[in-house]
Amino acid sequence: MTDSGRNVPRRPIAFGPDALEANGGTLPGPAEVIEIAHQTAAVLVGAGRAADDPEVTARLVALVDELGLSTVADLWAKRPARTLPGALWRLYALREWVRRQPVEASRQYGAGIRFTDVAHAVAGVAEPPGPDEVRALADEILTGVFDGDLAVALERAAAFAAVIAAGRAELAHDRDPHDPATAGALTTSGAAMQRTGEDLIASANLWRDGELD
Repeated sequence: MTDSGRNVPRRPIAFGPDALEANGGTLPGPAEVIEIAHQTAAVLVGAGRAADDPEVTARLVALVDELGLSTVADLWAKRPARTLPGALWRLYALREWVRRQPVEASRQYGAGIRFTDVAHAVAGVAEPPGPDEVRALADEILTGVFDGDLAVALERAAAFAAVIAAGRAELAHDRDPHDPATAGALTTSGAAMQRTGEDLIASANLWRDGELD
């Protein structure tokens, strides 16, 4: 199976009981764990884009709902940010945060809009950006991974992250005089979100160049 000229393996390496026995009863080593991470990411994206089926896409978007965030983290969270599994992990983690804290996500997003007009336009959140709107955007971004332009989906996620980062910085500024601890936490998490956005932009460029593996 191929996707935009990329060779996509038919299925990921499985390490169930039979495979473990064949492997001497041992857990996969570091190199095998890396291979599993990249193969599962490639298979997921390749299968989703090849299926051209809204039901399949919906299930893939809701992958964390079915498997749990910790399972997805075990697969992909340790891979570099500018790889396919690393980028997918960030997209799913963003969606999960918005799904769990939609009110806070919309508050932070609203606080950042006036500083990030272009990013707000690229993200494409419906107006006004309330909890339902940011939840819908998170789903739309992941939907685009499987039935749209993956680079565009990554760019929309990066733009969303940029607005959130600006919002956290603004909220930190407001809180600093009377709650410096919370302000410090917001500043730190805002910087982390800014880095996430930068990594997602870089991943989008790598995908367009055929080098996001």
